Amino acid sequence: MKFNGNHLIELGYRPDKWFKDAITYINENNLDEIQVKEYLEQFRQPELIPLHETAKDFVINIRAEHESEHDNVEKVIKTMEVLMKTPTLMGGAVMPDACPTGPEGQIPVGGVVIAKNAIHPGFHSADICCSVMLTDFGKADPKDVLDAAHSVTHFGYGGRPRGEQMPMSQELMDAFRKNDFLNDEKLISIARSHMGTQGDGNHFLFVGISRNTGNTMLVTHHGSRAPGAALYDKGMKVANRFRRDISPETLKENAWIPYDTEEGQSYWEALQLIRKWTKENHTSIHDAVLTRLDMVKENRYWNEHNFVFKDGDLFYHAKGATPLDDKFMPDITGPRLIPLNMAEPVLIVRGTTNERNLGFAPHGAGRNFSRSQHKKSLAHKTTEEIFNEETQGLDIRFYSNEIDISELPSAYKSAKNVRAQIEEYGLCEVLDEVMPYGCIMAGDVQKNAPWKKKKKYRKA
Repeated sequence: MKFNGNHLIELGYRPDKWFKDAITYINENNLDEIQVKEYLEQFRQPELIPLHETAKDFVINIRAEHESEHDNVEKVIKTMEVLMKTPTLMGGAVMPDACPTGPEGQIPVGGVVIAKNAIHPGFHSADICCSVMLTDFGKADPKDVLDAAHSVTHFGYGGRPRGEQMPMSQELMDAFRKNDFLNDEKLISIARSHMGTQGDGNHFLFVGISRNTGNTMLVTHHGSRAPGAALYDKGMKVANRFRRDISPETLKENAWIPYDTEEGQSYWEALQLIRKWTKENHTSIHDAVLTRLDMVKENRYWNEHNFVFKDGDLFYHAKGATPLDDKFMPDITGPRLIPLNMAEPVLIVRGTTNERNLGFAPHGAGRNFSRSQHKKSLAHKTTEEIFNEETQGLDIRFYSNEIDISELPSAYKSAKNVRAQIEEYGLCEVLDEVMPYGCIMAGDVQKNAPWKKKKKYRKA
């Protein structure tokens, strides 16, 4: 009797692409029962890992302060209840700035989860190592700092044009080439062109005055740009290959790479290199401003707030949460930064791990509504009216020269409420505030995007 697929299924194997070749080999070599079992051992599949029957516990450090926030908070809690059934997860927390990011069960912004021996690319998403850096410019005129910063930074799509690129260190390029996920000359070329760029969306360059010292401070906010997005895409593909083999019930967004595999080790190393690239990116911009003003910095510190942090075999995934515990940051040089919105101070904070925060604090003010919902709610006003009302007394600039009302203060949660809940839940301590002078953001990059201009020309 010919050996067939049903026999493989009876022996406990799940249908797979190797079935055809295995059946051919067994039949052509007339393997007996013992030989069949020995031959098939190479295809032995691990037992499927089921979802947790009930969601693992998570700490809720958020509550609705007014009616408009109820829907947001309910969605955050509901999505966390689905998320916390993911097999690798052991605990989690949501911060006062939390808001949903996608389908139910996907980690919300302002979410922290602890996974055992697993890295989840979907939990850090494409903007790997979104982070903030502060440089103290002493008693420099804030307008001079903002003007100099405007002349050297770069917002919008893509990288810098040739002749305007900031150098990527040779050491980092060499390290990329030694990593399985980053050893791609096209990716390295993109990493070089994106050095010294800030992207779009909620990324910014902020100048303000320290309440404590009166010194002028520059703060930048951006992530790993296209290199990070490329690593995320590769990581999700690998994670979903593992998911199909070991935990098909897990949502695609929540797939993971086991750390104790070759892929897991390589991905972890790639994350650290992307972290170094992002820090180098911030540093390039800050140093260029110092050079333009012929100044030397008085102080500098930074922290990421969208990353994966390792403690033994536990991996803390922070999707928009500020790490407080020193064990999470090998290059810690100072306190942490929490920006709120362009019209509010950047908070300089410190804190320790406790049962509510898991070693993290909020990363900003979050949103109650989507960008499109916010724009609809202001449709009765002109863009200029909204801008003038919300930025009065501040030097607010959009790199594209197109105002983006979805990044103005009213697009975000109440900074006052977020600060009140930081104190209420004992998440961290505010040491200083960088009071706003001005800010640069990308602006509405969709309005006059290059590809839209090309379409107009083709029609003409």
